[in-house]
Amino acid sequence: MRPNIVSEASVSTRVNQWWEGIPFITSAVVAVCAAIYLVCLLIGYDSFVGICFLPSAIISQFQVYRIYTSILFHGSFLHLFFNMLALVPLGSELERIMGSVRLLYTVLLLALSNAVLHLLIALLVAYNPFYPYSFLMNECAIGFSGILFSMIVIESSLSGVHSRSVFGLFNVPAKWYPWILLLVFQLLLTNISLLGHLSGILSGFAYTYGLFNLVIPGTSFFSGIENSTWLSACVRRPKFILCTGGNPSGHIPTYTNPNSTSSGSATTNLWSHLSSLMPQRDTSSQSTDSTQDTRFPGRGRTLGAPRSEMIPGIASDSNLQTRLLDNANSNSRPDMTAINSGGERPPAVNSVTEPINSLQQQQALIVSEEDIQKLVSMGFDKTQVEVALAAADGDLDVAVEILMTQQG
Repeated sequence: MRPNIVSEASVSTRVNQWWEGIPFITSAVVAVCAAIYLVCLLIGYDSFVGICFLPSAIISQFQVYRIYTSILFHGSFLHLFFNMLALVPLGSELERIMGSVRLLYTVLLLALSNAVLHLLIALLVAYNPFYPYSFLMNECAIGFSGILFSMIVIESSLSGVHSRSVFGLFNVPAKWYPWILLLVFQLLLTNISLLGHLSGILSGFAYTYGLFNLVIPGTSFFSGIENSTWLSACVRRPKFILCTGGNPSGHIPTYTNPNSTSSGSATTNLWSHLSSLMPQRDTSSQSTDSTQDTRFPGRGRTLGAPRSEMIPGIASDSNLQTRLLDNANSNSRPDMTAINSGGERPPAVNSVTEPINSLQQQQALIVSEEDIQKLVSMGFDKTQVEVALAAADGDLDVAVEILMTQQG
């Protein structure tokens, strides 16, 4: 008896599938943070004084690089593990909504806004006339958790849910969810930067209420970056998500009106000029009409029409398959209406054109045989290839689209 060969996927296969499902920027942040921690572990670097977010060093020595270096370093494996474990679902969801380039810009913007709020609060606490407290000026903070708190606020706003579960123990209103997390982490964990997490929450609310709209460019700016030549290698990767949103004001609509003019026409023109200065790839051959069905790439042609005759859209799956079946049936069955009652076919209408038609059919047959071999070598069934080539008038690109549609 043949043994059962069905088995579950291995751990490595599941890990690979999980990793391939994470979008480009989110996976890049995870990889960079993990690589930096591994390098620090190998060389024994654990002081972090030179790279952490230190308000006194930023103000006195103007070490602004700490704004971005501090979010990439982590103090321990558990610190890195839990931060990246929270980043994967949050970053993946936001990247699928915003697009890869827009998410990267948002992360950089949130890191800057978190740093500004962190500095302002630390200065206010340290130099207030009532009870000066200088500890916050000398607090050395590292980790990606400040950005994560901003993402939690933005994601809670975008999801539209009214309540959130705190570790599966109890539910809280969505608007209070980041504040409850801040309180829980501060009470249960040690060596936690309260000001870093608080700044992240405030930045997230500032983003959702549209306070950053003035410095967030429109969709055309991000599309210009995606079309630039120096980013073409990244854009072609399957995990890269294009910025396909149609929001003209440039921000993800949350509490604000997406048609608001808070950004101003001057800012829109500024971002448009900046995007025009970037080197662009030649996309003229890829331009399509607005009425094109986005499920199918390229342009369609009317079946049976000349190759130069193009139509702006492509028919649906059912109509396309129906026409293919009708075409196949009409080619396979004999022409019954052409047979008279005596069982003989009527004479040809124009005998002069018969040699020309037969010559064209022989040429088409030769071309079709070569095309059939090419498509069969790609793994398609020969019968389906013949039907697809007949429907596409010998056009290999259209035939491949038809075959892919049938398999899909």
